[in-house]
Amino acid sequence: MAWYHPLLFALDAERAHSLTIATLEAWGKAGAPLAPRTDDKHAVTVAGIRFPNPVGLAAGVDKDARAVAGFLGLGFGFVEVGTLTPQPQPGNPKPRIFRLPEDRGVVNRLGFNNGGIDAALARVAALTPRPGIIGINVGANKDSTDRIADYGTAVAKAAPLADYVTINISSPNTPGLRDLQSQPELGQLIAASDAARHVGGKRVPLFLKVAPDLSREGLEVAIRAAVDGGIDALIVSNTTISRPDTLRSANAKETGGLSGAPLAPLALAKLVEAREIADGAIPLISAGGVGSADEARRRLDAGASLVQLYSALVYEGPGLARRIVDGL
Repeated sequence: MAWYHPLLFALDAERAHSLTIATLEAWGKAGAPLAPRTDDKHAVTVAGIRFPNPVGLAAGVDKDARAVAGFLGLGFGFVEVGTLTPQPQPGNPKPRIFRLPEDRGVVNRLGFNNGGIDAALARVAALTPRPGIIGINVGANKDSTDRIADYGTAVAKAAPLADYVTINISSPNTPGLRDLQSQPELGQLIAASDAARHVGGKRVPLFLKVAPDLSREGLEVAIRAAVDGGIDALIVSNTTISRPDTLRSANAKETGGLSGAPLAPLALAKLVEAREIADGAIPLISAGGVGSADEARRRLDAGASLVQLYSALVYEGPGLARRIVDGL
């Protein structure tokens, strides 16, 4: 939208992001006038959850669950908050978000900056009536001496308030975190998270988010572990540490995870790989480079049940989710 870029692009990327969250938080508290579409035409059921439409907000946007109602009011079928860690942490030093305007991409090295899971869950609990479907994305603290225990703790805390919980082991910005995508750690992590997700007689759906930089063999290992461990859906994928040769922006050289339009080809290719490997054994959710109805349709046609977006909002503005749903 024409007004959106000059206002926010005049600010540092992280300040612009914070302003957006604050605005949507206030709008949500005031009673966001719009809501996700709920007609049968757009609805899809995954892991026993009926999503009003297949377009979701990816984790990393509303890390601390401040603007859930506002984002749902923009037309998203679901919002995934986080990544949340057991203890608050500041993340990596600033600056740590970089726009790539020539490429319609973003590089970030935030490092799970958040105010801690307890503070965020208090905000989720205060959302009455419930404005829509809320996923809670959890991770381990950077300085943790037992990261698997961190995930168990976070899942146990999130489960009573989440429609689903996502285990995020695919961020490139916490040293060593992606090692949890390999065995035997992955199996141990899934087992600990599975044990923690039960709330009374309720088994809260558990999703796993993997990196686009996994080899096919690595993806096979992750999918096998997910299916064997009872994971309910696989999110493919997070940001990438790779850099396509086509990038033109000077910020492309910044360290961190690349997202947005430059990630789209890789994210689509990994989705296709995951579909071939899984062969229908687990639902797939596609994230990375989804910025239009055409791209969302490609992902759905390639095997995704749902899509998630983030960086495209930087360039396409707040009406993007509703335009994608309308385009579908």
